[in-house]
Amino acid sequence: MRGKTLMKNVFHRKKHAVDILTDGKIKKGFMTYCTFVLAAALMCSMCITAFAATSDPLTVVSNLSDFIFGLIRAIGLILLGFGIVQIGLSLKSHDPSQRANGFLTVAGGIVITFAKEILTLITG
Repeated sequence: MRGKTLMKNVFHRKKHAVDILTDGKIKKGFMTYCTFVLAAALMCSMCITAFAATSDPLTVVSNLSDFIFGLIRAIGLILLGFGIVQIGLSLKSHDPSQRANGFLTVAGGIVITFAKEILTLITG
């Protein structure tokens, strides 16, 4: 008896304010409104004023070059660390192919880390 009353109350309840939002047109309009508000908030928060550099254009190119070589150095250091870990794991598991791959990774990491110095040494 109690279960029937509970089911009757669930299926025959009055509409609340939350249930009104679940109707088709109102729900679609509310979702459109939320999308536009979110898009406007993102557009306003991502606006950045860019000022032109008043310095020499060669300085700007030099700074960009330093930034790019800094990223390359970071990638080289990551490869160097990964190669050292690979060598350590190969010594533990006595795997010669993994050891060879580790040494190649370390050598590549060293070359990539010191790429700017190698280029300046070659070009003079």
